[in-house]
Amino acid sequence: MSTPQMVMYDEEFQEINEVIGRLLKEANAKVIFLVDKNGQLISGVGETERFDTTSLASLTAGNIAATGGLAKLIGEKEFSILFHEGEKDNLHISIVGGRVILVVLFDSRSSLGLVRLRVKKSSEELSGIFEKLLRKAEDKEKRGVSDFPFAEITDDDIDSLFS
Repeated sequence: MSTPQMVMYDEEFQEINEVIGRLLKEANAKVIFLVDKNGQLISGVGETERFDTTSLASLTAGNIAATGGLAKLIGEKEFSILFHEGEKDNLHISIVGGRVILVVLFDSRSSLGLVRLRVKKSSEELSGIFEKLLRKAEDKEKRGVSDFPFAEITDDDIDSLFS
């Protein structure tokens, strides 16, 4: 069976924000973003106003895709964690549940070890939330119910509209 398209519900969105908000505090990070592998921003907490979030999300997804290509070249499935160290700020990027990307920006007030420890715990929680979303989507697909407003529109409907 194909993977159904996932829809974000308010309940799960709030749970996600709670998890990444707690991670922000526990890891002493500056900002945390959650991005899907297509480069769409799901959520962000912390000093988000400092960033062009659209660019950050798409570049992060591109970074994951590029390192995924490198991983395949050397016989790995993927690199699940990436770390970029800068003069002032550092980026910890990890893949959560095989479907989303968690980006943690931190500075010298924190450490890589603390970030990795806290990300591991939060990743497990986030994976659970995304599994729940996937189950909801699969259940709705089985029942023939769609949350997409244009799901019932066919190509014939579009053709007749513009003919």
